[in-house]
Amino acid sequence: MSGNGENAVVMRDVKKSFDGNDFILKGIDLKIPKGSLTAIIGFSGTGKSVMLKHLLGLYKPTSGTVEVLGTDLSTLNEDELTKLRQRFGVLFQSAALFDDMTVLENVCFPLIEHRRELKESQVLRIAEEKLQQVGLDPKHYKKLPSQISGGMQKRTGLARALALDPEILIYDEPTTGLDPILTEMVDNLILSTHKMREGNTTSIMVSHDLSAAFRIADHIAMLDSGRVLLFGTPEDFFNTDIELVKRFVNKGMKHQ
Repeated sequence: MSGNGENAVVMRDVKKSFDGNDFILKGIDLKIPKGSLTAIIGFSGTGKSVMLKHLLGLYKPTSGTVEVLGTDLSTLNEDELTKLRQRFGVLFQSAALFDDMTVLENVCFPLIEHRRELKESQVLRIAEEKLQQVGLDPKHYKKLPSQISGGMQKRTGLARALALDPEILIYDEPTTGLDPILTEMVDNLILSTHKMREGNTTSIMVSHDLSAAFRIADHIAMLDSGRVLLFGTPEDFFNTDIELVKRFVNKGMKHQ
């Protein structure tokens, strides 16, 4: 099924219940434009992570449709879904690096798994290129994750997410638990990575960090009670008449 060519993601009336009674998602309608940097915000427990897992095809909606890069995910079998996921890059909250692999080996991993036609020298060249793009010094490439700082681990995780040149980059709460200086570094890294890829990549960031969302995102979607309460530009959020959005934004910005 073909989707709207202008949107990387289209969710139509997506509902999700795990037990048939209690719905986590209660009718998500969302269009994420191609080439944009979109932040997903909202109170804890509003369904942000569940929504993200629908985009990756890890969860199937109870009802409604999820289209990613023009394809209705419900039409794909497991092999086709695996192939589509190669067009994604994901930076997890904890960087989720393999402890027993060096920085360089971590970035090589998706290339070895999914680009079997590449020679070892090509894999190494691409991995080193991605590590350079995220600003990691070559002296750290042979180190294990436990031997580098939290910021370097994030950079390594992002380099790995970039390894397959994804069309969609997903950041799942990338700055949770980080100090303010490291948080700003990661936010700037997300923004510079997005700009570097010149509209070829759609970036989707789930975040609790409102100041970052308003500073770096083109569009913001606020979830509340399993629905999209508001989708728009940062300016739309500052000018809204929706009382809950105003309270959330004011409170969130004061805490930053």
